[in-house]
Amino acid sequence: MGLRMYRASRFFRLSVGIFCLLMAAKVAYGAGFALYEGGARGNALGGTLVGRADDPSAIFYNPAGMTQLHGLQVLGGATAIMPKTDVVTIDAGTETTTKTDSNVWVPPHLYSTCQCSDSIWLGLGIFSRFGLGTEFDEGWPGRYNSYNAVIQTLTVNPNVALKVNDKLSLAVGASWMWFDLTLEQKIDFGKLSGSPNTVDVDQSLTGDSSGYGFNMALHYKAFDWMSLGVSYVSRIRQDMDGEADFSKPSTVPQNLFNNTSVSGDVTLPDMVSLGVAFYPVHRLSLEVDGVWTGWSSYDKFAIDYRNPILPGVGSITKEKKWDDVWRLQVGVEYKALDWLDLRLGYVWDDSPVPAETADYLVPTNDRHLYNLGCGLRWDEWTADFSYTYLCIESRSVNARPKDGVLDSRFEDGRVHLMGISVGYRF
Repeated sequence: MGLRMYRASRFFRLSVGIFCLLMAAKVAYGAGFALYEGGARGNALGGTLVGRADDPSAIFYNPAGMTQLHGLQVLGGATAIMPKTDVVTIDAGTETTTKTDSNVWVPPHLYSTCQCSDSIWLGLGIFSRFGLGTEFDEGWPGRYNSYNAVIQTLTVNPNVALKVNDKLSLAVGASWMWFDLTLEQKIDFGKLSGSPNTVDVDQSLTGDSSGYGFNMALHYKAFDWMSLGVSYVSRIRQDMDGEADFSKPSTVPQNLFNNTSVSGDVTLPDMVSLGVAFYPVHRLSLEVDGVWTGWSSYDKFAIDYRNPILPGVGSITKEKKWDDVWRLQVGVEYKALDWLDLRLGYVWDDSPVPAETADYLVPTNDRHLYNLGCGLRWDEWTADFSYTYLCIESRSVNARPKDGVLDSRFEDGRVHLMGISVGYRF
């Protein structure tokens, strides 16, 4: 009992340290509205740790798997995400190709798990499930829809897992999520006075909020050669307060587009992950997963201005009407040596964005992810490395002048992702 109390105390101290470190790193998030990069091992396996769930990143993928971990363990790292997309806009018969600005986003992850008894485990994860980073030159043709969009999130997720018997484990957790938003676009004031594209007003919307949710999970070892996992993460509603700042030329009347406070809300989707892991021969494992994301919760985006920016204009609503989607993934791991694991993965990721509401905040389509990596083990240490090449299918978008969207094509979308995680077992 004394050893377990000591472990719990160390678990608490490590969790506080993890929290402080991630708060310092929060400004590095972004790239992709839903983030599935929970750790380098998971990245290399295409996210297929729902059925395996056998290292501290189980908190991200399936916290019921914590019951496979002995003593006190920690795991931390980051994934560097380098996205690039070309947007071809067609205006008055003229085609213009604009590339997104080159940015590197680095969402970190840190986990701590503690075995309190033969049947109870505690775990804490701090990570980002959602993020977005899409930036263009502020004078590009699509500036009236967006030229810069950044979403940052930080999730703090404590869990408790119960080992019911040698086959079945259950887990439940709570989540606190910090949400931060920056949206920048131009407003075509010249169009309001009959001379489009002659006078631009710059609008910068910033806001933040926090919300709460929960998660549940199950892990079942059906046979020595097969295990199953199910994980559910709830929706989280974010009610944001912030500011709208305007930069305008002297030709714009002073009573229009004045800085004001704003408010709005967004409901981030729930997720269900299903995984089956197979162990056909010694040293080899294979897992197949399906991840359902309920993006239909993102049906619109509305901003309310405390003071009207134009006569009679006190709010703006943009229809989104995103679809619920599935992400299908497969991963293979081979323990080549006692100290070396080799990994491969593939993911097909369906886009939730329908053609009728596609815009430049998320210029994307269905995605293919090709993953590889390795894991090293020595004494009580582990180190995992991953590389992912993500390619995005091209798509065409019809003009929606009301939303500032031109006839467009999203082309040559590609992302390089490189991950590292380092773990230690006490």
